[in-house]
Amino acid sequence: MPRYSQVLFDLDGTLIDSAPAILASYRDAFASTGHQPVIAIDAGIVGPPLLETLRMLAGTCDAAVIDALAAGFKASYDSSGYRQTAAYTGVDAMLRRLRAAGCTLSIATNKRLLPTRLILEHLGWSGHFAAVYALDLFEPRLPDKPAMIARLLQDRGIARADAVYVGDRGEDGESADANRLPFIAATWGYGSLGAGEMAPHWRAVANPGALADEILGED
Repeated sequence: MPRYSQVLFDLDGTLIDSAPAILASYRDAFASTGHQPVIAIDAGIVGPPLLETLRMLAGTCDAAVIDALAAGFKASYDSSGYRQTAAYTGVDAMLRRLRAAGCTLSIATNKRLLPTRLILEHLGWSGHFAAVYALDLFEPRLPDKPAMIARLLQDRGIARADAVYVGDRGEDGESADANRLPFIAATWGYGSLGAGEMAPHWRAVANPGALADEILGED
């Protein structure tokens, strides 16, 4: 039996390298609206929800500015930009191994639902996941990742003793903690947590094969 039969995954920086596509679409958004970002558009901004990131990049909470930038981003990313997304080496084999061992896989991501589904289809992964949750899956929109994970657990009837959350950022670990779930840090992504950023009870793995070993209890 697997150590964890229910595996909840973050997406960006954990399963996929979406940074090139995301950064290109942020740049398109600013170019199309004529606004100038106040900080660099680089891999360090990838991870938080779209509107939060746009406010940070624009240096303003002005609704008209943020709405225009969001529309520019979505027009770029949802039409063709998402196709620049690539799976990290070894992730496809890891997902197949977990499913073959009887694990049920789910996604809980800050990414919007539409591009999440487009990317899963693009990579041939739609059939891997029993549930795909995003902040905008519900109306009203869920407030944050801890609330999203809680909703997923509730809706799917997942016992905490059976589940683990896998992500690449401190926010992911904190979201797991908020739901009393164990957390495994994927250290191959752009949000990779260093040893000094890891809570004592979190675990880190260096590659997707090692992650599968950890989840299946074969480490």
